[in-house]
Amino acid sequence: MKQMKAFAGKWRIVEMEVWDQDYVDMEVPGYIRIGADGTGRFQFGLVSGDIDGRAEQCGNTPRFEFSWSGQDENDPVCGRGWAVSENGELNGRVYQHLADDSAFRATKTG
Repeated sequence: MKQMKAFAGKWRIVEMEVWDQDYVDMEVPGYIRIGADGTGRFQFGLVSGDIDGRAEQCGNTPRFEFSWSGQDENDPVCGRGWAVSENGELNGRVYQHLADDSAFRATKTG
């Protein structure tokens, strides 16, 4: 659980590779929230999901790897993702099963 400390909290999604910020913030300011137990939630645009993840060692760097299930415009979707904490930012990639994927950058808000 010690490794989870670097990831736990609420993070504001400030950039995505595939979607512009207007889409990311369409319904609510885009975010990813990770609890100390590895569960959480995210939303960007019309995509939202519940997260179940674990901190894993990837080389010399801890990495948060997660699966998720949720909705995209009220259609059920699921996927996976990963993130690393670097210089006060969360950088990673989120994947929708058999659909899009995008890198993201987020800053901690709480």
